[in-house]
Amino acid sequence: MSIKQAKTIEDVIVLLEEIINRSKTDQSPLGYFAALYQKVTIKVKEGIAAGTFQDGPRMEQLDVVFANRYLKAYYEYQEQQACSNCWRFAFEKSQQYWPILLQHLLLGINAHINLDLGVAAAQVCPGDEIHKLKQDFDTINAILASLVDGVETALSEVWPRLKIILKYTNSVDTFLVDFSMQTAREGAWAFALELAPMNRQEVGLAIVKRDERVREIARLVSNPGYVASGIFKVVRLFERGTVADKISLLSKIQ
Repeated sequence: MSIKQAKTIEDVIVLLEEIINRSKTDQSPLGYFAALYQKVTIKVKEGIAAGTFQDGPRMEQLDVVFANRYLKAYYEYQEQQACSNCWRFAFEKSQQYWPILLQHLLLGINAHINLDLGVAAAQVCPGDEIHKLKQDFDTINAILASLVDGVETALSEVWPRLKIILKYTNSVDTFLVDFSMQTAREGAWAFALELAPMNRQEVGLAIVKRDERVREIARLVSNPGYVASGIFKVVRLFERGTVADKISLLSKIQ
């Protein structure tokens, strides 16, 4: 299996579909993030066509560069090659029984936004050009927020009682608040500003350092504390449907 990369936003959608279909066949939780990510990519494509972004062609370039970082990490992992530590952590959790659907999604979102988004933005708009991206960056962030907005709907289908737990159990709710997507997106922009003026060597070193920090966030997502972890184990035992069923459910989120 070669490392596949996209050239257009349509390529991204097609390649994600391949990962989704393979994950359904293999009953692999790797398909959870891919399914939700494909929905967001389709929304970005629609936004470009509708003139939602200040610079449509630049936004497609950002979308492709951004997605290619995930695709590269995915295929590197499949080929047992070295990939980003935060992505490797997320992928390895797909081999374990206990992580629930929510955790698989958050691990993917963590790696892709906290590491990949800032790298992609700085690559597309290096130097002073980065500041011209801010408006469209904020717009795509609003779309990326739907990754989290759609999670509750999917979770309630997989295990209806989780809605009640999220509402009334402070420990779980605090865990979700701490993993704030607003904070992650703001951090991604700050990282993009940090990278934009750097040379290639400096960028490489900064990415390695950032990767380690993002992996530590992944550890928190994977092990959010005694009480929350215990609740998640109960949730996992009663999650409805096969892995393929859950992937299909995520693919239907609007």
